Amino acid sequence: MRTLLFALTLAPLGLFAQSTAKPAQAPTPAPATATKGIKWMTMEEAQAMAKKAPKPLFVDVYTSWCGPCKMLDSRTFSDPRLAEYVNKHFYAVKFNAESGDPVMFKGQKLENPDYNPANTGGRNGTHHLTYAIANVNGRIAYPTVVYLDSDLNVLAPVQGYMTPDQIEPILVYFGEGHYKTMDYQAFMTTFKPKWAAQ
Repeated sequence: MRTLLFALTLAPLGLFAQSTAKPAQAPTPAPATATKGIKWMTMEEAQAMAKKAPKPLFVDVYTSWCGPCKMLDSRTFSDPRLAEYVNKHFYAVKFNAESGDPVMFKGQKLENPDYNPANTGGRNGTHHLTYAIANVNGRIAYPTVVYLDSDLNVLAPVQGYMTPDQIEPILVYFGEGHYKTMDYQAFMTTFKPKWAAQ
């Protein structure tokens, strides 16, 4: 319930999210140049790392056709302060929401049954992992950054484009474990931003 309330609290921040009634995607890899500072890995790699050395997961759920997803890469994930923080406190996963590749998640094989390999330039069915982790009240939108704990429980899917300053308190809330002892509203009364002043 707390996760749902948190997601609803942040819903107004998702000003630049692209919704899809029937999610879809093209299986192109994420642009490595736009996000070179964050050490991205696959979902399988992040799960293995979280078992060895527990840390929460930071999952960028994107599509190749989503304009706000590209803005998140070029304007937010490229910020060196954000990249350093994410690399220190999370295992970062970049996941194409419309990929045709199967993914093992919590011991279950998840796929995209509507994926069409001939349609790589546009919308292309939604992967079941997207439904499992990035769904907010029955709605899928891109981009969605999903925060999971080290046991792969969804803490919050946060939909929409955000600047580094907007995402900083959310990163600190989950990255430093504040979510374990207080709700987000209480946390925000004590949070002191470090990036806005720079």
